[in-house]
Formats: sequence, C-alpha cells, structure tokens
Amino acid sequence: MTETDLQTEKTSRRSLVWRQFKKNKPAMVGVALVLVLGLVALFAPFLAGDVPIVMRKDAKLYLLPNVITYGALQAENMYRNFDRWEPGPGEFAWRPPIPYSPLRQNLRERLEPPGREHWLGTDDRGRDVLSRIVWGTRISMSVGFIAVGIAVLIGIVLGALAGFYGGAVDALILRFIEIWICVPSFFLVITVMAFLEPSIVNIMVVIGLTGWPGIARLVRGEFLKQKQQEYAIAARASGLNDRRIIFRHLLPNALSPVFVSATFGVAGAILTESGLSFLGFGVPPPTASWGEILKQSQSYVDFAWW
Repeated sequence: MTETDLQTEKTSRRSLVWRQFKKNKPAMVGVALVLVLGLVALFAPFLAGDVPIVMRKDAKLYLLPNVITYGALQAENMYRNFDRWEPGPGEFAWRPPIPYSPLRQNLRERLEPPGREHWLGTDDRGRDVLSRIVWGTRISMSVGFIAVGIAVLIGIVLGALAGFYGGAVDALILRFIEIWICVPSFFLVITVMAFLEPSIVNIMVVIGLTGWPGIARLVRGEFLKQKQQEYAIAARASGLNDRRIIFRHLLPNALSPVFVSATFGVAGAILTESGLSFLGFGVPPPTASWGEILKQSQSYVDFAWW
C-alpha cells in the first residue's frame, strides 16, 4: 500500500467518524454549548466591561484599551470615570454590548430587576449580573481546562509507567492509585483549600492534583494492550529506548479514552470550582465566578430572584 493510499484511508476514517458523530444529536448540542462557552470566555472583554473597545479622546486614539492595558488610561485618571464619561465633539467611544464592569459597584442600583439598563438585573452591591456571569465564564472555563491539563499530565506519566514496565512498578503505582481513589476527592480538595490562601491558581492546582487517578488507570489499561501489538514488539526488537517507545509509539495509540475522560473532567472541574466558591473556599470576592455568584445570591432568592 502506497503512502497516498494510507493517507486516503486515514481521511476516509476521519470522515466516517465525523459522519457518525454528527448523527448523535445530544453530542452535537454538547459540542455547540462548549464552543459557545469557550467563545464567551475568550471574548469576555469585548462582551462586558466599562472600558471601551475603541475610543478617541483629546485627539488621541485608543485601540483595544480593554484588552491591552489600563496603564495609559489610569495615568490620565480616566478609568474610574468611564461609566460617566460621554464623548464630546470629535470624540467617540465604542463600548461592549454590556457596558458594565463585573467589579464596579453602584449602591444606588442595588437589586434592580431585569430591564433595559441591566438585562439580568443587579446584585446586592449594584453590580451587573450578566456582566459577572460573562466574566465568571472565563474563570470557570480556565479552571476546567487547566486543572484537567494537570490531571492528564500526571495520569499519563504514571499510567504509562505502570502499563509499560509492569511487575513491581505496576503494582506500586496501582496500589497508590487505589489508595488515592478511596479518599473522596471533593472533601480532599476542601481540606487542602482550607489551609491555602483562596486563589484561582491554588484551585487549579489542587483540582488537577486530585483528578488524575481515573486517567492513570485508563492509560495503564491501554498500555497493557498496546505493548502486545506487533508494532510495539517490532519497536523493541529494533533497539529503540524505552522513552521513545512510550512517547512516540505507544502513547499516540492510547490517547483515545483519555480524550473522552478529559472531556468529562472539564465539566467536573467546573462543578468543583463552583462548589468551592459557593462554600467560601474558592475564588475570593469580588472576582466573579459562577459559584461566587450563587453564593452571593442565595440570601436574596426569595425577594430578588434574579
């Protein structure tokens, strides 16, 4: 079989997988929702904030001040007056569609119901709820992907070592995994966070360090199967070192279940972060996160449902 035939076969397999995937309507809806949330997190500065996207003031043009830096604006004492500044002659400001900062407080507008000014109302400190949800998406999605990235890295390394070498190495790592799984991960995260300063970085690291056992077991099982295949035996016979066999030959063929597990892991990490923030162990206020928003709103649900 020529190289062209192999490439054609790979392309046809990918097309077949994609066609089968498209037939799964719930899966397509899930992918669409993840993409929407990812776009909201990525473009949060363009969707919500009191800093204009493009503005002209005093014959100076500011491009993307909401993304690049606040330094020049703060130097001119403009930043804290954006919510009241109106362009004069020859000036303009192109603001995000939700022109409110997730941190800016206005006690005169506290607990305002949904309306033209605030589409989802305001919280107990007069902050725009929709703006906080948009920026909370960035926090929650960041926690999900980075925490799962840490868990995947640890799980791949330990699972690959256990599955490839077997014997005493496999037994030692497998016993460690089983002991780790016996401890409820959420309570372990709460216990560790109780001794650490609440921060987004600590949350990512702790969730990542507690979420690897399932991935390690998946990788171990795949390596036990893949190392018996003919290509792995041929790689050993050709004299390749263990590191090259593991990372260049076995690992690419063992990643399929890891991707599936990582997908669910992102959702689990987001729920864990929300739960931690709701219990007071998560992202410190006034930073907006989904759990923090729920925590702050629970006292007002009876008379201010928004």
